[in-house]
Amino acid sequence: MKILMIEDNKSVSEMMGMFFKKEQWDASFAYDGNEAVEMFKSAPNDWDMITLDLNLPGKDGMEVSSEIRQISKTVPIIMLTARDSESDQVLGLEMGADDYVTKPFSPITLIARIKALHRRAQMGTTSSTEETDNQQTNYDVETGSFKLSSSTREAYLDDKLIPDLTPKEFDLLKTLAQKPKQVFPREQLLQLVWNYEFYGDERTVDAHIKKLRQKIEKVGPQVIQTVWGVGYKFDDSKAGD
Repeated sequence: MKILMIEDNKSVSEMMGMFFKKEQWDASFAYDGNEAVEMFKSAPNDWDMITLDLNLPGKDGMEVSSEIRQISKTVPIIMLTARDSESDQVLGLEMGADDYVTKPFSPITLIARIKALHRRAQMGTTSSTEETDNQQTNYDVETGSFKLSSSTREAYLDDKLIPDLTPKEFDLLKTLAQKPKQVFPREQLLQLVWNYEFYGDERTVDAHIKKLRQKIEKVGPQVIQTVWGVGYKFDDSKAGD
C-alpha cells in the first residue's frame, strides 16, 4: 500500500512512519496543506490511502480534502483531528473524508482503520477489473427505475448516472438498496458499511446520507427516506413517475 500522510507534527509522522514500515507500506509525508495538494496533483493515481490532519499550515484539512476530491472521487481519505467538536468531524466527512480518527490516537487503531478502509476500496477495484474483462454489467440491484452494479461501482436512477459517488457513499447506497423499504438503524449501518464499531458516533451516517442525497437529487427523486427516531430506508416507488 502507498500512503500519503499529511501531518504538520513531525513527531507524529515519524512515529507512524515506523508503524507503516512494520506493515511494509510505502509512506510519503507532507507537512502543510499546499505541499500536500501539490504532491497529490503530481501523481494522483499513485496513492492507495491518504491520512489528513485537520489543522495544517497553508491550507487546512478541509481545503485539502475538497481539492483532492476535485481530482479523485475514490482515493480513500482518513481525517485526523484534535478537535472534539462533532460539527468539525461531520464537516470533514461532508468535505470528502471517508473516516476520521480523533487525536490523540493509538497507532494500532489508525492502522486498523486504514486496513478496513483499504480492504473495502480494494474490493471495488477488483470487481471493476473483473467487469472490464467480462465486458458486461451485472447489476446487484435492478428495478424499473434504479440499478446498481458493484462491478462498475456505479448506480443509475431513471437511467441517469448518480455522479461522483465516493467509496463509502456507494457502499451505503448498496446496503440500503439491496433490501428496499427495510429500515436500517444508524448503528446497524455503521457496522455494515464501515465494517467495525464506530464507537456510537451515528452522525457519521447522517453526514454521508446528506451528501448521498445531494447527488441523488441531481438526477431524480429522492430514494433515501428518513424513518424518524429509527434510521433510513431505500424506497424508489416514486421514481419513474
